[in-house]
Amino acid sequence: MRIIKKTKDIKIFLSALRKRASGGGSAIERVVNSILSDVKKNGDEAVLRYTRKFDCENAKSLTLKPSEITKFADKADRKIVKALEFSAERIRRFHEMQKEESWLVRDSEYRKLPANKNTNSAFSNALLGQLIRPIERAGVYVPGGKASYPSSVLMNVIPAQAAGVKEIAVCVPTPQGEINPYVMAAIEMLGIKEAYRIGGAQAVGAMAYGTQTIKRVDKIVGPGNIYVAAAKRMVFGEVDIDMIAGPSEILIIADASATPAFIAADLLSQAEHDELASSILITDSKILAEDVGREIERQIARLKRRAIAGKSLKNYGAVIIVGNIGNAVKLSNDIAPEHLEIMTETPAAVLPGIKNAGAIFLGRWTPEALGDYSAGPNHTLPTGGTARFFSPLGVYDFVKRSSLLSFTREGFMKLAKTVETIADIEGLEAHGNTIRVRTAKKKS
Repeated sequence: MRIIKKTKDIKIFLSALRKRASGGGSAIERVVNSILSDVKKNGDEAVLRYTRKFDCENAKSLTLKPSEITKFADKADRKIVKALEFSAERIRRFHEMQKEESWLVRDSEYRKLPANKNTNSAFSNALLGQLIRPIERAGVYVPGGKASYPSSVLMNVIPAQAAGVKEIAVCVPTPQGEINPYVMAAIEMLGIKEAYRIGGAQAVGAMAYGTQTIKRVDKIVGPGNIYVAAAKRMVFGEVDIDMIAGPSEILIIADASATPAFIAADLLSQAEHDELASSILITDSKILAEDVGREIERQIARLKRRAIAGKSLKNYGAVIIVGNIGNAVKLSNDIAPEHLEIMTETPAAVLPGIKNAGAIFLGRWTPEALGDYSAGPNHTLPTGGTARFFSPLGVYDFVKRSSLLSFTREGFMKLAKTVETIADIEGLEAHGNTIRVRTAKKKS
């Protein structure tokens, strides 16, 4: 794992880091666009054809019946199911705290807030507010392939349930026809009755456009491979999506007080995801940097996925040495990592400077893996620097907000002249007429 000190070398590394998920480009987009167009036109027939081509050549049905879900869930080790149940309860409790309430006020209540003196006379008894309503139908994509992730079921379904979404459809790819019992156990424990054995761009298309079997959804959430990410990007606008998930990443800010073995283990926890994952340590201690390097060499030798972790660390891993922790914070904010661990003598003192991060883990006893599974906060997080403007998946992703307005004649009259003036300035005569017809004196 490279050690970087010079500003020039840091810039070169960060440039390569930002480009790592851009592979495929137009070639992948052409393939995905073709699949989406086919699914939109031909529905079930197209989805089944692609499922046979990419996942299981003997596939006969798109649907996972409740009896099938139960059949495979029953094969799951009970100890692991209990761990999933324990985690689900913590995840649910955390997300229940995110729920928003509708609100209504009389605009006369605005007098309690600081206001420009020119607007004070405009207050009336008008009713204003915001209504919070859940979306009707959500689609959850659960990745499959090299590995299956029951935790993704929990993290994507539970916020939707907490928001009050009535209909939740889950799509699970089943390569070579393999159905993972733990994914089925997670689906069953959450009470999901609608599940499909499809994946890839065809699953995204089916959820976005609807087919004879699959009713279209309002929003698609859940991570997937580069084809799934491209498909989600293309259907955005037809439906809503959570975010475009890229390769996983972790950044650790640490000083000389940190434990090298802990840091090495946490860096490797992301490196083992895939070859494009990024693992970065930023420290002001040269000794710590060298100790972590040795720990990584020791620990990686024992990993089953050491080949993947090794490629990840070689291409997108780094130990960056800076002059002080303040500089580490600035660099971290520029990178805007998915996972940020702070292992300094006083992590809470560093926190106020953090502006951009998907999830923040304070102290040596808060490894990123806690957040992946059982702590409670969501593990679906913004990647690739998008933590500058995206948030973790949450209940707020499954609700809509509607503004509510109700004016009396008195309240209308207080705003009438202002609205008419602005409408006329903008050249929208009909807008102004909605005011004039209400203020015009009736002819006798």
